[in-house]
Amino acid sequence: MISIVIPALNEEAVIERTLENMSRMTLFPYELIVSDGNSTDRTVQLAEKYTDKILIHRGPERQTIGAARNLGAGFAEYEYLVFLDADVIIPDPDAFFRKAIEIFHTDPDTVAITVSLKVFEESETWADRIIFTLVNCAHFLMNNFFGRGSASGEFQMIRRSSFREAGGYNESLVVAEDNDMFARLSGIGKTRMVYGLEVRHTGRRAHRIGWPRLLMSWWINGLSVALFKRAACREWKPVR
Repeated sequence: MISIVIPALNEEAVIERTLENMSRMTLFPYELIVSDGNSTDRTVQLAEKYTDKILIHRGPERQTIGAARNLGAGFAEYEYLVFLDADVIIPDPDAFFRKAIEIFHTDPDTVAITVSLKVFEESETWADRIIFTLVNCAHFLMNNFFGRGSASGEFQMIRRSSFREAGGYNESLVVAEDNDMFARLSGIGKTRMVYGLEVRHTGRRAHRIGWPRLLMSWWINGLSVALFKRAACREWKPVR
């Protein structure tokens, strides 16, 4: 029923926690797919404890996260594709996906959902709380009221048939491929932001480079992709 695709590149510090969390799900058939960008640390070895579906990019150029997600989706077997960042935790996966799947079943026109984003309580700052509240509100308004898809990459759940119809993620984008994906999906059917569901993540990029710099980067790249179909920056450096 659920194919969970996790793109990864040198994620040994966080990926086992994420995979262990997802392996607690018992209500629904699922598969874990790790799409690895040729990590040089223990990412693959840690992932092997939880799944045998590990896809490794061997190309000479660094893989974009969109390409990693598309690769994983290409090997998915189930009806719903869940794209999850390697540092994301879903509290109570059974209850979470019971509600998520109910939304798709209740409304056949819904092609994709996203959820509220929060930073782990132990590392959450006041700035994290304020900014992610605003981000969540923006996604809610864009998806649920204005009918234009909008979502961050930490969590996206998409009907497999709709993903294929949209053509997958734009692999040429080094950043903002997540929001671009939802924008295109909203041309196929309904995209929704579900406020009653949430995921937690590290917030590591904001903590490393600071919120002012990250917000400016989001704005510039998001605008560039919306207007010109290309990111403003040539590289989106990993933060580990």
